[in-house]
Amino acid sequence: METDVLIVGGGPCGLMLANELGPRGIRCLLVDSKPGTAFNPQANATQARTMEHYRRLGFADEIRALGLPPDHPTDIVYFTRFSGYELARLELPTAAEAVRKVKEMSGSWSAAELPHRVSQKYVEQALKRRAERWPTNDVRYGWVLEDFQGESTHVDASVRPVENGAPVQVRARYLVGADGARSMVRRRLGIEWGGMTGVQRYFMGGKMFAVYMLAPALRAAMPHRLGWMHVVVNHERRGFMMPVDGGAEFVFHAALHPGEDADAWTEGDARRLFAQAFGREIPIEVLSACTWTAGHSLVAQRLQQGRIFIAGDAAHLFTPTGGLGYNTAVEDAVNLGWKIAHVLRGAAGEQLLSSYEPERKPAAERNTGYARRFADSVGLYPAGPELEEPGPRGDAARAAASAHLNAHARLEFNIPGVTFGTRYDGSPVIVPDGSVPPPDEPNRYVPTACPGGRAPHAWLPDGRSLFDTFNFEWTLLALGPQPPDTGAFTQAKIDLKVVRHTDSKLLELYEAPLALIRPDQIVAWRGSDATEARKIIAVVSPRP
Repeated sequence: METDVLIVGGGPCGLMLANELGPRGIRCLLVDSKPGTAFNPQANATQARTMEHYRRLGFADEIRALGLPPDHPTDIVYFTRFSGYELARLELPTAAEAVRKVKEMSGSWSAAELPHRVSQKYVEQALKRRAERWPTNDVRYGWVLEDFQGESTHVDASVRPVENGAPVQVRARYLVGADGARSMVRRRLGIEWGGMTGVQRYFMGGKMFAVYMLAPALRAAMPHRLGWMHVVVNHERRGFMMPVDGGAEFVFHAALHPGEDADAWTEGDARRLFAQAFGREIPIEVLSACTWTAGHSLVAQRLQQGRIFIAGDAAHLFTPTGGLGYNTAVEDAVNLGWKIAHVLRGAAGEQLLSSYEPERKPAAERNTGYARRFADSVGLYPAGPELEEPGPRGDAARAAASAHLNAHARLEFNIPGVTFGTRYDGSPVIVPDGSVPPPDEPNRYVPTACPGGRAPHAWLPDGRSLFDTFNFEWTLLALGPQPPDTGAFTQAKIDLKVVRHTDSKLLELYEAPLALIRPDQIVAWRGSDATEARKIIAVVSPRP
């Protein structure tokens, strides 16, 4: 069979790529050896920028309706044990409140969408349903990539059903390995990891034990207000717990001690660890249990080899503090999707695809660095027995822990700078204007139209998001009451729409009357006139 893009991996990255290619009429075959989307809860935090991409594709409301009930608390809470002392709490808006509050927010949190707390298992189901709606998409779970060979004009591959089926030969224009941490595609290409691994911490460093469970008695047994992320800090067992469906389903992760071999642990061991974290035994039903390793900050040394790309966990491995792994994977797919489509449709030359690695590799290095910083902040904090003692010594220990953990919660979970601040400075398809972007800070984001970053957001007087007025492909913003002539841009042979806004506040926000916005909502260029339009287009969308 022939296809335009062979996607290996049906997690969030591969599915998001299929959802970028489907609306553009690009044929893709997606294969994943699993029988279906994830059963176990994995990532649980969909960042605001990811929600903005879901909005751009038309299904943010569908994602926001998934997971916890709209009025379920989303606080971040730290305890000595779940039934012990509460040490710190960061209050955050519920899903229902996020929809109302987003239009009132400005500055660092001026956005079309706010974050959403939902298990990856539900997100994958929604992404799969969406991907399968496009007639050019062929989505096959229960199929495995056996072999592939990159050629100068195509990629030849062999795929087969996992259960009793003959191999099928596939010829694709491009292959994308979104096949996870143990990526067969990356290994076959001989691409090594760079970065750090094997970091040991009291928490979020080393082996972890994950338990997916039913705990119908938990809410009644908890002496504290529930939140979304519940973290236990004590000398015996560190861990965290999150609700999955807002009812009886929870996921619990415990840090293992050196010398503990949990690979053969039973359901009894899962109950024992949860009882340590809770402070006493309560009835739970174990749905699944497994081990995994925290402490990774790894980025592949290359993301492209000819017509073959790697993305998502195949390209970068995170310690999951900050929830950055899944969200970075989605941005990989967004970046690569429009570029592949434009090249296949003849709107740009192959050199456009050469910008994927110089844009996404630094972004992955940045984000893995932030995740490592968050993990150090919480995971290296020591917890002695005195933290649970009654009396003055215990009070003093808890006061110190409270100060540290309250500060940490804001460091890790109030991160507009991380969320919106990814930049592609130095990219071969960005036209710099000599301006310098604001400092890259995790907890503060300064909106800027300095080329190479996310387009600044604003709510329009009629209640719409500025982003909702953008074209699906290229947008030229013409701002202010008397913007310059845009004719030179409209003559360019790219899918471009001129969007005019007379509000002087937008002109002030963008600091120029013209701004060229890429399909991924990144500012490619800004300026005061269109005289250099032909040269600008030749850079940002090089011709075949």
